[in-house]
Parts: sequence; C-alpha cells; structure tokens
Amino acid sequence: MPPRSSSPPRTARRRSYDQYCAAARALDAVGDRWTLLIVRELLAGPRRYTDLHADLPGVSTDVLASRLKDMERDGLAVRHRLPAPVSAYVYELTPRGHELLPVLTALAEWGVPELTEPRPTDAVRAHWFALPLRRSLERAGWQGTVEVRLDEGEFHLRVGESAGDPVYGEGAPPPGTAAARLELDAGTCLEISLGKLGVDDGVREGRIRLERFTA
Repeated sequence: MPPRSSSPPRTARRRSYDQYCAAARALDAVGDRWTLLIVRELLAGPRRYTDLHADLPGVSTDVLASRLKDMERDGLAVRHRLPAPVSAYVYELTPRGHELLPVLTALAEWGVPELTEPRPTDAVRAHWFALPLRRSLERAGWQGTVEVRLDEGEFHLRVGESAGDPVYGEGAPPPGTAAARLELDAGTCLEISLGKLGVDDGVREGRIRLERFTA
C-alpha cells in the first residue's frame, strides 16, 4: 500500500493538450503511460496496491502511486477500506472509470494481431487474454460466466452486460456460477480472439475442451 500524505490533496492538473476536443480531453485523463493498464486490472474488481504492482510488471512504485492519485482526482477510481476481517485498502473503478471498458476492449481487439511470438522480455498473465476473448465470445452469442484454463493460468470472465460489475477475475469463478469451461492453449485463444477460429470448430478439431454447465 502506498504511503498516504497528510498534506492537502493536489489541485493542479497534469499537463494538458489544451485543446477543446473530446479526444484530447479524454487523453488528458487517461493518456499517461500505465493509466489504461491500471484500468485493465481494476476491471477485475477491487485490487490492493500490492496486487496492482504485481500484475503491472515494469511500473515503479512511485509511478503507480502517482497514477492512482491522478485517477482518484479525476473521478476514475476510489480508494476505500474493506471491512473486517480483511481490513485492507483497495482501489476500485467508479462508474465513470468503468465506462472505459469499451475503450480497453477496442484497444485489445486492435492489438491482438500484434501478438505473434512472445518477446524474451514479455511478461505474461493469463487474465490478460480476457478482454479480447470476451469480445469474441460476445459476438458468437455467448452469455454468462465462462471459466478459462490456459497453460499460463486460469481466469474467468463475464460475457454480456456487466452493469459495472467486474468483467473478469483471476482463478476459477465462485462455485456454481460458471455457464461453461474452456480448456485451450494461448495460441488457440488468440485465434478465437482474432475471429479465425470458432469455439465449436476448435472443439471438433480437438484443440478446445468445452464443458457446459446447467443452471
């Protein structure tokens, strides 16, 4: 958890493009490096500072703390304490911050073709596959919570209207909530995200193991 200063909150805004343009105003708020990736992590729900730092490899503690303060100031995130017995401080997206979901989804969809072979310096987290996969499953008409198992790890995602709820999470979903489970490798997951492979085709080809659950 970053240290909290006792000094009054900052009132000066960051450097601005100073353009009367909606895109420029948006970039004033989320155009700094790391901000949208913090939003990506918070789309999974409330996260502790230490959890965010662990899943944002490469960010310094100072930069992460600064970005989170900026997001609080701009009304994109809030910091609050969870009740006992947890009693930990977490960061959570506001409704305004959650409205960035389609922005992150579009960026992920646009960036999927760049995911060829991982570079030697690339970090990998299983849940980073969630947003592009979720979009592809939505287009295929899927609904509900889907558990996904990759060699890199396990995550779950909520396909369909999220209404401000977390859209994905690490690990398995709560018992009895999953509509389906997919077991596949990262390459197959990327092909689905690119629209090159349908889930049913992947099942027939033996590349995907699909299990559906009844309500």
